[in-house]
Amino acid sequence: MFKATIADVAVFRDSIIAIAELIDEGIFKITKNGMSLLAADRAMVSVVDFKLPATVFEEYKVEKDQTLGVNISNFVSVIKRAKPEDKLTFELKGNTLEVRMLNGGARKFVVPLLDIKGEEIPPIDQLAFKAKVKVKVDVLKSGVEDANVVADTIVFHANDGTFRMNAAGDISSTELVLEKGNDSLISLEVDGDVKARYPLDYLRKMIKASKLSDEATISWAKDYPLKLGFKDVDKVEMNFILAPRVQDD
Repeated sequence: MFKATIADVAVFRDSIIAIAELIDEGIFKITKNGMSLLAADRAMVSVVDFKLPATVFEEYKVEKDQTLGVNISNFVSVIKRAKPEDKLTFELKGNTLEVRMLNGGARKFVVPLLDIKGEEIPPIDQLAFKAKVKVKVDVLKSGVEDANVVADTIVFHANDGTFRMNAAGDISSTELVLEKGNDSLISLEVDGDVKARYPLDYLRKMIKASKLSDEATISWAKDYPLKLGFKDVDKVEMNFILAPRVQDD
């Protein structure tokens, strides 16, 4: 048995929309601690790690751990129908998930559950990074969109006092620089001089999760996966892992 009600529609809707940018089908794990999803995109270039604690829900009942295989594209179409003032109720019924939108009246959608084979994804908490920065989301979005104007990859570069995002194409180049002490650079931890390149098409999709938090945490190392995280304490946590684009700078 699983039944849950959430009043903060925006948190759930924005989370599912961000997941749908990368994942077609996924398995949500339901435990007494909350709802989570860990899935890789079909190309195995990126991984989504989503956690929604039970405390976010007004009502949360689960008798035993459950897995819900869902077509994410279909699910997001349903969730987008919720209005800001609605309450969302989820109830497991056989091989379906009933989604009710309550606000005076009640609207109901029935979402079929899929038999999806679980993926073997290495634990992302075992990744060891050489650089970690926390920045204001608006600055990260600006840097990524600036880079997209001139190239299809972006370089993240950090040393003891500076964080840079830069990109160069055949004609133009761009750079965003944040020095220690800048209000938009919340924290900077780095071991040496650390630089790596990543594909912009994936990063632009991941940044759709920026609605979940005012801050973003970026962790990376040379020729190593990047971790991009958005967290609203006690509400939601969304982390992405992205494979590097290895080439000569």
